[in-house]
Amino acid sequence: MSSTTLDTIRTRVPARLDRLPWSRFHWRVVIGLGTVWILDGLEVTIVGSVASRMIEKGSGIHLTAGDIGTAAAIYVLGACLGALFFGQLTDRFGRKKLFLLTLGVYIVATVATAFAFAPWYFFLARFFTGMGIGGEYSAINSAIDELIPARNRGQTDIAINGSYWVGSALGSLAAIVLLSDLFATDLGWRLAFGVGGIFGLAILVVRRHVPESPRWLFIHGREDEAEKIVDSIEREVRAEADEELPDPGESITVRQRKTIPFRELAKVAIKKYPHRTLLGLALFIGQAFLYNAVTFDLGTILSTYFKVASGSVPFFLVVFAVGNFLGPLLLGRLFDTVGRKPMIAGSYLGAAVVTAVVGFLLLSNSLNSVSFIVLLAFGFFIASAGASSAYLTVSEIFPMETRALAIALFYAVGTAIGGITGPLLFGQFIHSGNLGLVALGFFIGAIAMAFGGVAELAFGVRAEQQSLENIARPLTAEDPDEGAGAGEQEEAGAENDERARARAAEAERDERIARRSERLRTQRYRPGPGTSFYSPGMHASGASPSQSRVAGERALDEEVARIANLVRERGTIDRETLFRELGARRWGPRRFDAALRTAVTEGVIRPTGRRQFGPPEDQ
Repeated sequence: MSSTTLDTIRTRVPARLDRLPWSRFHWRVVIGLGTVWILDGLEVTIVGSVASRMIEKGSGIHLTAGDIGTAAAIYVLGACLGALFFGQLTDRFGRKKLFLLTLGVYIVATVATAFAFAPWYFFLARFFTGMGIGGEYSAINSAIDELIPARNRGQTDIAINGSYWVGSALGSLAAIVLLSDLFATDLGWRLAFGVGGIFGLAILVVRRHVPESPRWLFIHGREDEAEKIVDSIEREVRAEADEELPDPGESITVRQRKTIPFRELAKVAIKKYPHRTLLGLALFIGQAFLYNAVTFDLGTILSTYFKVASGSVPFFLVVFAVGNFLGPLLLGRLFDTVGRKPMIAGSYLGAAVVTAVVGFLLLSNSLNSVSFIVLLAFGFFIASAGASSAYLTVSEIFPMETRALAIALFYAVGTAIGGITGPLLFGQFIHSGNLGLVALGFFIGAIAMAFGGVAELAFGVRAEQQSLENIARPLTAEDPDEGAGAGEQEEAGAENDERARARAAEAERDERIARRSERLRTQRYRPGPGTSFYSPGMHASGASPSQSRVAGERALDEEVARIANLVRERGTIDRETLFRELGARRWGPRRFDAALRTAVTEGVIRPTGRRQFGPPEDQ
């Protein structure tokens, strides 16, 4: 049994996790934890799609159209309260306990919904389903961010959050089948809710093999358990890569604590990070308003103003869902390469522009059903990446001890303000029968998103490729020598000696990077892998490089050195063998090509034939 004695410790757990190459372990984390968003998309879409069947005579439950709207509001209320309730427990008792518990709550509640026989029972089941999903948000996002390497965190988080729309598309397609004549009126809608429960059970099986967050463990007095988990992960990754892992970065010193009072957490948000708090609110309220306003009422807009038959609405919703999913999937990598601030601000402001264009075209009556859904899908292609980045932002920019509660708090407040007022306001505009008022709703949504973009420009944090502990210093962190005993001080001294011996190598590396940067200054600006992308705004003469650029330059230097060393050892070697033996597929998209070009340009290897490379002639 691991010790729970509290002390001041030095640990390299964060650095060891952040330097890992992408592996099957990380895919297991994504599949086991990230699929909660698919469940949420499935739940929301299923209810909207089967609503018409549930209010029919013979459905087995007496519901009205108003009851369906009430159930949706109760689901959102449950999600907000569940996020706050389970968010506190996640920071207190650990990520794994809570992401298993919240999934269990969801499974039981959604299966219970399938047996609904009266409105009160249906409302109660929807409330607890929402609680489970809301609790998942805080437990899952915090665990994912603490287990995924820093250089992949943005792309992974945004793609996972965008997978909500996979669930939405699946829900729409499933509804077409389940509401067909194949199933009785009182059976199809019940099976629709049962599908969510079966899917949840499959996820639970995978999730049991995802470990507790080592970052949470070492802060809460269980550093031995944290070290064992990281040792196990490293063994698995090392065996898969068939090569030694790079040395981890610097250690961190923390004063362990079992619990942190809520008043201290509130003090962090209000006094220490007021601008970050305003940023989180602006991002969440903006995306919650636009998304809930449009998605809850999209079917009504299509049928009322574009005369789309109710049976055809799910096909339009699938197109809308595909656009929303492709945004985070295709744009996600840029949040790690171009950077958080330009991409988050750009996605919010870009979505605001397209949403405003939709409003103007509605005013001029220039859209039909197809052009409307295509333009809307394009706008939400951009908006979806921004909305996903809101969750990423609040999970990164606050200290680890407050991470789950921060996600929960901003989700709850943003959803309560934007997620409730948006559908209410939009619903009134739609039911007025006045297309001008519907256009006004889109204009208001554009303004809400624009506020989020402006807040990102003013208060955004350059968190790309950075350790979570560097973005927001843990509340339990201390200076290396403060409170350390003799053993810790001796270890610190040995670490200082290591740093001194490494200074010469670092100086040589920095000189290479400086020469490489000077050469790149003469090239045109263009996007590319790693450090081959330069933003004119970040690349002004005399400006200090961003942290992400420094990290990218160092990664490129290490990759070039690995290519040169292998070619020096093996002699002439073809590109495919070089790629395979270096395990370069784990470096990231097109990073191997960039490193290979750089190695040839700098003369550390030379081309000897078609796709063949050898050592320099002087060797």
